[in-house]
Parts: sequence; C-alpha cells; structure tokens
Amino acid sequence: MSHGDESHASAVVPGLAVEREGYQISDVNAPSAVGKDGTLTFRLTGPDGAAVTEYAAAHDKDLHLIVVRSDGAQFRHVHPTNDGDGSWSLPWRWSAAGSYRLFADFVPAPLGSNVVLTSTVSVAGELVPRQIPQDSTVATVGDFTVTLGGSLTAGTDADLTLSVRRGGVPVTTLEPYLGAYGHLVALREGDLGYLHVHPMGEPGDGRTQPGPDITFMAAPPTAGKYFLYLDFKVDGQVHTAEFAVTAHPDH
Repeated sequence: MSHGDESHASAVVPGLAVEREGYQISDVNAPSAVGKDGTLTFRLTGPDGAAVTEYAAAHDKDLHLIVVRSDGAQFRHVHPTNDGDGSWSLPWRWSAAGSYRLFADFVPAPLGSNVVLTSTVSVAGELVPRQIPQDSTVATVGDFTVTLGGSLTAGTDADLTLSVRRGGVPVTTLEPYLGAYGHLVALREGDLGYLHVHPMGEPGDGRTQPGPDITFMAAPPTAGKYFLYLDFKVDGQVHTAEFAVTAHPDH
C-alpha cells in the first residue's frame, strides 16, 4: 500500500510506532473477546495535540485501516467512519483470539504525505496459532486462482505481477477498487513492518487493462519473509488473496 514518496533505502519502516511526524493514535477500544459484537474505535491527534480533522484522500479514502493478527492471519482491510472529532469507528466482531495489530494509514492534509500509525489489541479466547506459511506463489480464493510473478530483493525496486483466473480462464473484468484494479498490502514477518507497495497504472489511463494481470512496484527495506494480501473486485465483491514471499539479500 503506498501513499508516500519516501526513499525506501533511508526511511524508517512504517507501521512500527504509535507516533510519527507528531501524529499519534490513541484511545483504541474494541471488543475484548472472540464472538462479542461491539465497536472498534480510535482517535488521531496531530503535532499540536489537537484532533486530526482534515485529510487528503488517498486511494479514494481518507483513511485505510488494516487489522491483522501478529502471525499474519485474520487479515482485514476496512474503512471506518470519521466521527468528526478525530475519532474513527466501525462495528466489529473478532473471529479468532490472539494479539492483533491495527494500522491506520492516512494523509493528514497539513502534512501532505502518508503516515502509518499502529496499535495493538489483545483478544481473549482459545488461541489457535497458525504455522508461518511457506513461500507461495499461488492462492485460491473461492472460484478464483491468483498467481504471483516476480521476486523481491532487499533495497531494490521490483515489479510484482498478480494474475487472476476463474475456472482456468483469465479474468478481464476486474472492477476499480480504491483507485486501481487491485490493492496490495505487504507486511514483514515478525515485527509486521508495513511495506509501501505502489500500483502501476490506474483505470481509465488508456493503457491499464482490467485484468487478468495487476502489477505493483515493491521495495522491501530488508531481507526476510513478507506476507502479501491482494484485494481485488469482481462482480461487485471484493476478494482477498494471500501470499508469503522472501526478499533476498542484496549481494
């Protein structure tokens, strides 16, 4: 997911702090246990301590909220409601226990560049951890098969192409979603560092086709395993394909 123009070689990896550029996330509340209906809320404040109320839309939204368990499972990409006083909220229900990371990804209008803030929520219940997945280049989501092409090298820009098929037939009817034909989030295994990923092209630019291929530019800051989550939209429904890939050292 990308909204900024930071140099990947020198920038601090986003998504590892509750404060950045003077902006902070606080007052995070959510249901405390699995199966309980409730509301997930949080508040954003700026360098002056006042609520953040002015945003510059990025990928068609003022704010993107990524929620994922610490082992990379239970990924959700949602768009809460701006309550107008710096607070954001949405109805919420946890389906699995564990420790979760929340990533608030937004562009404060006064700053004009992307900020990613994080917080942690613990969810009570019987924890069923998953094994860290092996590297995978094929994901199945319902009737869809998504294939990942390309490789990652630490500190180097790389193109990743994801190809969507349904029943073995290339899908050429991808629908615009968040300003592109797909939206890709990448998280570093372990600390869940948040990798900026840039979509290549956009609907209506005269050259980007609605499938089957969706291409992104990624620049992993370090070697190691990354979890990739592709959101794509077909027939009005958003689907999420998940992958694990290893970024190799830059020799």
